[in-house]
Amino acid sequence: MHRRERSAEDFDIIIGFLGFWAVVLLAVTVWMEVTAQPALGWALGLLAMLLALYGMTRLRRRLPRRTMTRRR
Repeated sequence: MHRRERSAEDFDIIIGFLGFWAVVLLAVTVWMEVTAQPALGWALGLLAMLLALYGMTRLRRRLPRRTMTRRR
């Protein structure tokens, strides 16, 4: 049971990492659009990041909720 709890924490870390880079890519894509530079590559990267974030979130929901506190 401890193994599944640990993997849930790993999913949370990955989701946070993907979320951070999705925000960065969103800012870069908006900046490229505002300055009239080609933004297709950045937008496709953002799409890929959002799809990965969505997939990780769906996988995370399948794991059981954490009921125990972490051992020190």
